[in-house]
Amino acid sequence: MLLEKIRATLVQNAPAFFKIPCAFMPPAIQQNMMLELLKRIFSEALEDGDFAFLEDRWLEVNVRDIGFQSYISFANEKLVVRTDTITPDVSFSGNLNDLILIAARKEDPDTLFFQRRLLIEGDTELGLEVKNLMDSVDFESLPTVLRHGLMTVADFVQKGLQPPEIQQSEVQQIEQRGIYAHKS
Repeated sequence: MLLEKIRATLVQNAPAFFKIPCAFMPPAIQQNMMLELLKRIFSEALEDGDFAFLEDRWLEVNVRDIGFQSYISFANEKLVVRTDTITPDVSFSGNLNDLILIAARKEDPDTLFFQRRLLIEGDTELGLEVKNLMDSVDFESLPTVLRHGLMTVADFVQKGLQPPEIQQSEVQQIEQRGIYAHKS
């Protein structure tokens, strides 16, 4: 039970921890990190030319609770990432924990959209193309370290977001089993 409380506290406070380095990290480093991450995740899609729909268009990714924004486009057969504010054609915004769960496919983006935890604004057709591209990523083709790291963090977040009453009832069931085992 104590471990569950610690996990929940860490998950709830994680955005505050990431907000500070995000605020002080130079934009050029943020750009490079985002570009490298996208190139690794979408390497197959980039090779296949699946990003052509973003030519001369901009996607904004906004992680609201840590104050991170990035703008993504496609030009000259390469991804382009910027951190300076521009007018996006479509914007995806959500909180850190929700976006981690979406990335690991532990939450459905449509469900979070209807719960208003994921906001998609702007060109809905472009937003749908982005969503379909994200859905097309083959998890098994991701670098092993990235795949396992994402799944480990997502599992931790998912368990940390469970309501305490669910965690409490699980603990009570375990305790009851232990009590009954000692009585026999």
